Parts: sequence; structure tokens; C-alpha cells
Amino acid sequence: MVVIIPHGELSPETLDNLISEFVTRDGTDYGEQETPLASRIGQVRQLLQRGQVVILFSESTGLCNIVAKDQLEK
Repeated sequence: MVVIIPHGELSPETLDNLISEFVTRDGTDYGEQETPLASRIGQVRQLLQRGQVVILFSESTGLCNIVAKDQLEK
């Protein structure tokens, strides 16, 4: 089962660690110019606050992921 975790229910430290891990994963591509880590974290934080992305937790794997909300609606 996969559940949405409201980002506001996570401690600030946990949220920072989750976002940081997400933006530094292998395979993430931010274009031709490298974007500073702090900027990437800030961008994801803004997307969470606007509700454009959500945090998903898989009970079967114990892993979290951040996905675009419109991907869930498909």
C-alpha cells in the first residue's frame, strides 16, 4: 500500500533530509548548467508547499518518494 505523507507532518529535519536525498539521487538531471543543492532543495520545498508534488510512502518497501501530483491523477 502507498500513502501520501503530508509534508507539514514531518519534522523540519526529516523533511530536509528527504528533500536532500531526493534531489541528489543518481539520474536526477537539472539541465546543462548545474543548479546549487540549496536551490534544488528550495525548489522542491516550494513545489510541496504549492501542492504540486507530494510525498509518497510505500509500506511494502519502506521507501519514500516525491512525485508530481498530476502523475497520481492519471
